[in-house]
Amino acid sequence: MKFFVCIISFLTFGLSFSQKKTFPDDFLGKYKGTLEIINVKGKKEIDMEFHFTKTDTIGTYKYVLVYNNQHRNYFLIEKDKEKGQYYIDENNGIILQASVFNNSIFSMFEVQGNLITTTEKFYSDYMDFEITFTNTNKVETTGKGTEEIPEVKVYPILGVQKARLYKL
Repeated sequence: MKFFVCIISFLTFGLSFSQKKTFPDDFLGKYKGTLEIINVKGKKEIDMEFHFTKTDTIGTYKYVLVYNNQHRNYFLIEKDKEKGQYYIDENNGIILQASVFNNSIFSMFEVQGNLITTTEKFYSDYMDFEITFTNTNKVETTGKGTEEIPEVKVYPILGVQKARLYKL
């Protein structure tokens, strides 16, 4: 009997670890924490929230960033869920492409000479949010420009915003 109980316990415990999370359904909710803004001037901290919830439209999710109680209301829209292709609609005519891999949302875009990369990684009870940016006018070129050693454009990271937000 003890052997049977041990086997059942092992299977139950093992199955709980093998259950794969499904994006976005298993990560919907409200998250809260502190955003660190880091650049050459130093570090600043502000309150941050991320609200990630369903809408009445299949494949469209509310994607709300809250900084110091100021809401930025966006939508995350499925383009091709199987390929991890999404859009972030900022509700002002700006629509960003986003890719989802391994329960993380990635996007990169340029605005007013600034190249911005965003990453949101989701875990069971928290998420990590990070933005890095550089100015495209501050590019440096290295390498030889040959087939063997190509020219490489290097952009210095000018600032980072990062937060660990906990699911409420």
